[in-house]
This record gives sequence, C-alpha cells and structure tokens, in this order.
Amino acid sequence: MSEETRLREQICTLAASMFERGLTGGSTGNISARLADGGLLVSPTGTSFGWLDPARLARVDASGQHVDGDKPTKEMPLHSAFYDTRSTAGAVVHLHSCHAVALSLLDADADDFLPPLTPYAIMQLGRVKLLPFFMPGDPAMGDAVRGLAGKRSAVMLVNHGPVVAGRDVEAACNAIEELEATAKLALLTRGLNPRALSPDQVQDVVRKFDVEWDG
Repeated sequence: MSEETRLREQICTLAASMFERGLTGGSTGNISARLADGGLLVSPTGTSFGWLDPARLARVDASGQHVDGDKPTKEMPLHSAFYDTRSTAGAVVHLHSCHAVALSLLDADADDFLPPLTPYAIMQLGRVKLLPFFMPGDPAMGDAVRGLAGKRSAVMLVNHGPVVAGRDVEAACNAIEELEATAKLALLTRGLNPRALSPDQVQDVVRKFDVEWDG
C-alpha cells in the first residue's frame, strides 16, 4: 500500500469515527492532510464525515491548484492559512462540535478561549484563539489565521466551530476532540466555581511537555 493510499484511508476512518460519535453532523466539517510532495488531500465540499470515499478525496498540489478528485471544501483558505504559517502542520481539522460552539456563544477570553480545567487541552492545543464570526467560506477566515503568524495551532470560530492543526492527521483529530471535551467540561461546571489549574500549574504543564505557549 502506498503512503498516499494509507493516508486517504486514515483520513476517512478518523472522520467516520468523529461523525459516529456526534462530533460533527450532516455534511459539516472538513479535514485535510499534507502529502510528501507538499500537496494536500482534502475532504470534498458538501460531503459528510460519515461516508467519505478515499478515492474521491480532493487532491490539491503544492501551489494550491485542484488536480484530482472531487471539488475541495469551500474552507480551503482556512486550511491553507495554517499550512502556510505553521511549518509543523501536517493536517488540519474543522468541526461544528456542539459544546465548543455553545461555549463560543457565551462570554469567553478571546485570547485564551478554553479555561485551564485539565492539563490535556494545554498539552495538545496550547492557547486557543477565539476569532470573530465570518460567513462560511469567507476567505477572511484564512486572513485572520494568517494574522496570528503561526503562533496558534488552534482557533475557535465564534458561532461556527473549532479548527486545529496538528503534526499529522491523528494528532489533529485527537487535539480537536480534546478541545470539544474541555468545552463540555467548561459548560458542565459553568457557574459552579470549578477548581481550575492555577497559573503556576499551567506553566508547569507548559514546561514539562514543551508546549507552544503564546504570551
């Protein structure tokens, strides 16, 4: 099996798993992964994570041109912005996960969207930037990510959903699931004065696990 074939199957397997567990529904969400030649495999526009076809994933070359497969997601500017600004990005995942979206509708720190309730979101995501509302498919979303100059691996689009870049497709999926789980914890404990990690504990996690920590 070629590396590209293996990656195509892995993308579809992980996407189906997230769909089956309710992390994104209908034809929402998109996923991409970088190939060895600098090109990308991308979920097609208007498709469901529940039944992506490995053979029909869009293939985009290193210059950003669609060269094979179905038409890629309309959120390509968002994906391209992460790849162009983060040399370590091997995959990007965008979901419409319920708890993360719900938390984005409430008061939140735009520079540090997730409260530090457990070490795991810190380890896998660093600080999550809350970005303003954009119309779906608006290239300005990509501009907003580029404006972060590669300093964040994860953003939350208010009223829309999270976007996470990882070193590979498995890492990106694991990280975005941790984002959703932390958002759920934040909602479950909202107004209950939860015992969050202290600033010193957060810094201990950052140092021990060599976390990218902007600011």
